[in-house]
Amino acid sequence: MKELDTNTKTLYKYLAWTFGLAYLIQFFAAFMNYKLQQDNAGANMILVAAVQYLIAGMMFIPLISVMLAGGRIKEIGWKPRIKGCVPQFLFAWFVPAILTIVGALLYFGVFRSHFDLTGSYLVAVAGQEGLDTITSTGMTYGTYIIINCIACLTYAPLINMFPAVGEEAGWRGYMYPALREKFGQKKAWIIGGIIWGMWHWPLIIFTGYEYGKDYLGFPIVGMILFCAITVALGILCDYVYQKTDCIWYPAIFHGAFNAAATIPLTVTLTGLDKFRILGAAPNGLIAGIPVLALAAFIYVKYKKD
Repeated sequence: MKELDTNTKTLYKYLAWTFGLAYLIQFFAAFMNYKLQQDNAGANMILVAAVQYLIAGMMFIPLISVMLAGGRIKEIGWKPRIKGCVPQFLFAWFVPAILTIVGALLYFGVFRSHFDLTGSYLVAVAGQEGLDTITSTGMTYGTYIIINCIACLTYAPLINMFPAVGEEAGWRGYMYPALREKFGQKKAWIIGGIIWGMWHWPLIIFTGYEYGKDYLGFPIVGMILFCAITVALGILCDYVYQKTDCIWYPAIFHGAFNAAATIPLTVTLTGLDKFRILGAAPNGLIAGIPVLALAAFIYVKYKKD
């Protein structure tokens, strides 16, 4: 058997660490969610919050895994760069919101009756008290949505950048260049995106992550669709990264996307879980069309492979 080169061994170690640690957390989170449901302990907000923070902390596992595997952590591009990077900065900051808006318009264009400004989403997430807190100030739910949209276009990408860099340092900073060295650019984009999507599979299977559990073809359809979305997002993040050689730019894009992705859900009628696989969030089949289309454009346009 041919002995693996050092770079390949490091890559395999990285994948073992990042999948092993992430799956351990996801299985534990799934078990805790199951116990909370079985024990009717949904009111235990402290435990629920602890599980949510644990899942959120999973974003740092790719970065930690690079260090555990002995990857080239210093070469990721930690020094902020501004000169010559303004177009990429604007792309990373605003394009996720634009793609999300266009995707939501496509979804609500097909399912007009799903658009809702009564605050039913907020009631489902935070209870009637959450909606009452807003309306008691004299603010309408529509105004609340506008404020959240402004946040997505102003400070939210910056705040979300810091947890997002935990993933970006692992995926775009280390794994994508390693895959590119072995397979070339286009294959690296596909393989890397599938790996990124598979990294989330236990949450999709056991907790209904992103799409719920009521759609046709659960969980296989959700697992495949999520990989398609992560392939597309991986291309967009890596496009920004290669243009800047600075890991903070794909982290901004990732953070901006996470911020914008929740907005369409806040204006979507609840009780329609079987449609979540289609949208209105930009990881749905219909609402994700703009993301997939832009990534496909960059993929086809790329000529250096």
